[in-house]
Amino acid sequence: MAAIPLRIGDHSYDILIGPGVRTSLAEVVRHLGARRAVVVSARPAEWVPDTGVETLLLPARDGEQDKTLATVEALCGEFVRFGLTRSDVVVSCGGGTTTDVVGLAAALYHRGVAVVHLPTSLLAQVDASVGGKTAVNLPAGKNLLGAYWQPSAVLCDTDYLSTLPRREMLSGYGEIARCHFIGAPDLRGLPLADQIAASVSLKAQVVQADERDTGLRHILNYGHTLGHALEKATGYALRHGEAVAVGTVFAGRLAGALGRIDRARVAEHEEVVRHYGLPTALPAETGPATLIGLMRHDKKAMRGLAFVLDGPGGAELVADVPEEAVAHALEEMPRAPLTDLVDPTEPATSAAAAGSRAAGAARVGATAPRQRGRATPTPAQPQPTSATATDTARS
Repeated sequence: MAAIPLRIGDHSYDILIGPGVRTSLAEVVRHLGARRAVVVSARPAEWVPDTGVETLLLPARDGEQDKTLATVEALCGEFVRFGLTRSDVVVSCGGGTTTDVVGLAAALYHRGVAVVHLPTSLLAQVDASVGGKTAVNLPAGKNLLGAYWQPSAVLCDTDYLSTLPRREMLSGYGEIARCHFIGAPDLRGLPLADQIAASVSLKAQVVQADERDTGLRHILNYGHTLGHALEKATGYALRHGEAVAVGTVFAGRLAGALGRIDRARVAEHEEVVRHYGLPTALPAETGPATLIGLMRHDKKAMRGLAFVLDGPGGAELVADVPEEAVAHALEEMPRAPLTDLVDPTEPATSAAAAGSRAAGAARVGATAPRQRGRATPTPAQPQPTSATATDTARS
């Protein structure tokens, strides 16, 4: 097991990584002094370890279409009905969208209640659950409404990863791949647990230096400016890590076009992304004008388009990148049909399905809340699932 500390002012917590670390949840809750817990889980009930206190289990759904303020409001309503107080705790169990939504609900309820994350996807373990950013989407763009709210603990149980479909793993590898260009060593030859620990350690160092995203933390958004635009443009058919992978390749090409890096370094971007089996081309159905229009709404944009780009001194935020240069770099990117960029064995999210889920976004879950007592059963081993949930991150 790896334990990575994250220290921000007078607040500190540990990120535990390894098999079986989910069983530490009851100890964490006891340390917090909570008498009640609400567990919001996008995974089966047997994936949720015992909290040691009176617990309300709320089913949820991972997916961008439920990452809305309506979902946050519904969660907070359940907190009220359960009688959750400011001295109690909220627990997320799921992928990146679950940590985002539950984290924001915890930040807003009573102006802040403790939250513990149990990330069950690779993407959530390496990125989304760490660092305290919480957010939901607006029609205009992704992660436009949010808050900084640091968790009290993060338990990255690697046993969960054995249950994931291939595309869920690929989405997480998209975030690992971008670490190669923001200060991590070459992770490609390491065991997965070591890649997770290295990615988390890098992010923890960055967050400790710049919690509120005023400078250094921008580097964590490597590949994300175009990545977020691609997610939106494809109706989230491209998953977050897949879109970030394409965005990482594009960031290398744009940096090369601006004279910031040489051809070998540009090529290295594509080599690293390809190593993880991720897409490197733009969807043929989406043109530069559409993507540039979406990137204007990126939260990093201040004076024109802004990108985190590689350079002689490493990655940094580059503001006011000329749209002409961006358009030209987009035109030079390879293209492929969207259906070729996603795993054909797992169908992409269709617009119709997305709309159907959005219509039910205010509903916390598909089944009624369940209240659990203080019994302490042996946590069940997660079982393989064929579910295909869309995951996210916000860096």
